[in-house]
Amino acid sequence: MSRYRRTFFPGGCYFFTLVTYHRLPWFSHAKNIERLRQGFRRTQSKHPFEIDAIVVLPDHLHMVMQLPVNEYDFSLRIRLIKHYVSTGIDTSTNHKQEKKVWQKRYWEHLIRGQEDWRRHVDYIHYNPVKHRYVNNPAEWPYSSFQRALNRGWYEPDWGNAVPPGIKNLELE
Repeated sequence: MSRYRRTFFPGGCYFFTLVTYHRLPWFSHAKNIERLRQGFRRTQSKHPFEIDAIVVLPDHLHMVMQLPVNEYDFSLRIRLIKHYVSTGIDTSTNHKQEKKVWQKRYWEHLIRGQEDWRRHVDYIHYNPVKHRYVNNPAEWPYSSFQRALNRGWYEPDWGNAVPPGIKNLELE
C-alpha cells in the first residue's frame, strides 16, 4: 500500500497539479470551467487562500496557492474544490459512488523561496504554449497570465520562446 507524505507548512505557498480522470477533457466545456470557478470562490469564502497563478487546460490545471499565515490544511481546500466540481458534472460513478471526474491523487510542491516561486509561476503561464493550444500565453483565456501582465510581472512578448528557468522543468 502506498503512503503519500505531504508537507504541511503554516502559511505555506504551494504549487499544485490536478488532473482529470483518465485525462478526460472536462474543462473544454465553458459550463465546467464556470463550475470550477464557483468551486474556488465557495471554498475561498469558508477557507481563505490566494491564487498567485493558475491555468486551466482541458484535462488538468496548475496553480500556486498561498495559505493564510496560521493555516496549513491545503488538502481540505483541494478536496472541497474537487468535490464541488464533481457534483456539478453528469457522469458515472465507481463502486464507491465516487464520480469519475478527477484522478484521486494530485501533485503538490511546497514553494521554497522567490526563485522557486518564479519558476513555478512561469511554468503555469507557459503551459498552454507547451501543450500547443496557443502560440503565446496571452492567447489562452483560462489563465492568470493577463493579471500577471497587468501587474508588470511580464513583458507583453513573454512566452514566445521557452523561458530559460523552466526548460527542464516537468510537472505534469
